[in-house]
Amino acid sequence: MNGTPTSYTSTAIALHWLIALLIFTLFPVGLYMVGLPLSPEKLRIYSYHKWTGVTIFLLVLLRLAWRLTHGAPPPAAMPPWQRRLAALSHGALYLLLLVIPLSGWVMSSALGVPVVYFGVLPLPDLVAKNKELGEVLKLVHASLNFTLAALVVVHAAAAVKHHLVDRDDVLVRMIPFLQPRIEKSR
Repeated sequence: MNGTPTSYTSTAIALHWLIALLIFTLFPVGLYMVGLPLSPEKLRIYSYHKWTGVTIFLLVLLRLAWRLTHGAPPPAAMPPWQRRLAALSHGALYLLLLVIPLSGWVMSSALGVPVVYFGVLPLPDLVAKNKELGEVLKLVHASLNFTLAALVVVHAAAAVKHHLVDRDDVLVRMIPFLQPRIEKSR
């Protein structure tokens, strides 16, 4: 070993899993809430949904800042096409994690529904009230979320494939309690 870290920092790992937990919570809540009849409960759930979306946005900014200042472990040994595909999918994940909350915020602005972070910090409207635009943005927001869900499934499947099929340490780098594999003796 040359002293180069082979896993992500504890902060990067914590941010990764916190963001993942929030996404795994927010997606089903989003599906559930759209079908509710107008009621105080629906408005409360929408508020929680918005708060969580803003929180994810802020955590992703923090995660990106951390990554820029602390780097990542060296790339895992894999074919160049897999490395390129992994880089593209990670880039797409980050992009979606930033664009989706913004699309929800713009949608809320267009629909004339304010975003008040944790019920105390009103965020400015990003666009003027425009019901037609708001309806289009509902579809955009939903489509982006389903794209994120599909990409998360692919991301998780690739990590599991690396662990169970390729038997490498890709997954170990982000799950601290897994033990690194001993060098293959083939």
